[in-house]
Order: sequence, then C-alpha cells, then structure tokens
Amino acid sequence: MRYTDRQTEPRRSHMPDGDNNNPAASLLSTGEPPPFRVINPLAEMPVLLVCDHAGRRFPESLGDMGLDPFARRCHLAVDIGAGSLTERLAEDLGITAVLARYSRLVVDCNRQLLDPSAFLEFGDGVVVPGNRNLRAAEKTARSDAIYWPYHRAIDEQLRRLKVIGPPPAFIAVHSFTPVLNGASRPWQVGVLWETDQRLSDLFLEDFRDAGYEVGDNEPYSGKAPQDFTIDHHAQDIGLPHVGIEIRQDLIADAAGVNKIAAVMQRIVASIPERIGLQRRRIPA
Repeated sequence: MRYTDRQTEPRRSHMPDGDNNNPAASLLSTGEPPPFRVINPLAEMPVLLVCDHAGRRFPESLGDMGLDPFARRCHLAVDIGAGSLTERLAEDLGITAVLARYSRLVVDCNRQLLDPSAFLEFGDGVVVPGNRNLRAAEKTARSDAIYWPYHRAIDEQLRRLKVIGPPPAFIAVHSFTPVLNGASRPWQVGVLWETDQRLSDLFLEDFRDAGYEVGDNEPYSGKAPQDFTIDHHAQDIGLPHVGIEIRQDLIADAAGVNKIAAVMQRIVASIPERIGLQRRRIPA
C-alpha cells in the first residue's frame, strides 16, 4: 500500500468562496450536504472507521454526469452496503467514523489524484461521459470541494483521538462485487494488509471462526498501490490499520448488514485490549 511519493494537499486558492473564477466555489451549492459525515465526533474509544465510497450522490452542478439511473447506483458509483455497515458499527459501538458522501465517480477519495482511476472514464463496460476529457481546473475543483475536505476531516479526528489516548486503530471499510470479469469470487470477506499484521490477524482469525470464507489479501491486496487513504493517514505514521472488504451481496440489505455488523462489532470492540491500546487517564 506504499507510494513512492507521499501526496500532500496543494496550497488552496485565496479567492473568496463566492468568486465565480474559482471552480471549487461553485461545485457544491449552498443547500447541498457537505462532502463528509462524521459519526460520534467526540467518542473516546481508540478506533477510527473510515468509508471512502459510502455515498452515491453527485453534485447538482454536475447533473447525472451522462449516466443512467442503474449506473449511478452500481458498484462503480458506490461501495454497495459499505456505508450502511460503517454507520451501524459506529452507532452501535459508540466509536468515531468518517464517511465520504459523494460518489467515487466524482472523485475517488481512495486514489492518488494523479491516478487515472481517481476520475474514472470507463469501467466494467460503462462509459462515464462526465469524466471524459476533464480539464485540470475541473479536477482541482472536485478535489478542493470533496476530496481534501474528507481527508482533512479524517486528520482532525486522528489528532483528537491521539490527544485523549493512544494512537488509534484505523479501519477502512469497503465492499466488492461477487463477480468480476465473468469469474465468481469465492471470498465473503477480504482482509487487506501490507506489513502491519496487528489488526489483520485479528480479523482473519475471528471471521474464519465465525464461518466465513476469508481472503488474506484477496480479492484485492493491501500491497497494491491503490489504498491512498490507509497510506496517507495510517501506514506512514505507524498506526495499527487494516482494510476490510465485504462481498456486496452479503450487505445489500438491512438484514445482511445486521448479520455482518454483529461479527465485526465483536472484533472491533476487542481491539483495544487485544493489541494494547490502553487509554491514558487525564489528571483532573
């Protein structure tokens, strides 16, 4: 999950927010939701959940990006079930979560901005007209309005948790399709890691004990260079971290989310004790 160069946020424009010459100022209208949602922003348990592909909303200024309703709801636009699962875990366990609200087709918050898939033009037989021949200014507008605010929200929660306790465990929640390129995927859960196995070992063991077919760096590998969020916020500074992938048919409805959440709740709740994340007491 390592990159040759650590990506940093570019210097932001000094133009006022309402300046019509600033594309980012007009991407999201005043009445639209912010680019991220934070659940339990004051929670103290040393665990942070993130979900890069939780939402499928498009900014009103971009319309439907030339896509039909099916394409706007499919796995290219959103990690089906991942947002609901992350919300359920955060709410039931009382822990902090940061979720991206806009579709990954607007800008993929789990990619380097120079990666072509950050502004996907084509995938799984679907052409994305709204991403064809984007100008640099249009990409910058999306990253300034959606991508960097989401990552700044993650940074803010990490700083807060570090002040009140040990460096938190960092868990990224995603989902994957049951079939890719005509081939069925046998795994029900994927546990992604590169060098740090403090969390991956827990999830691998406990999901298998619960009867799930678990992929160790399958169907994706934590050693591949696509996990920008984990690299940027956790791996490079030594936080315990893991990527969790759930097959989408298992969390496509509320009943499925509840079933997987029950297993993950037990694992996540046990993390502080099992890897030694003991909260420091602040003197009165």
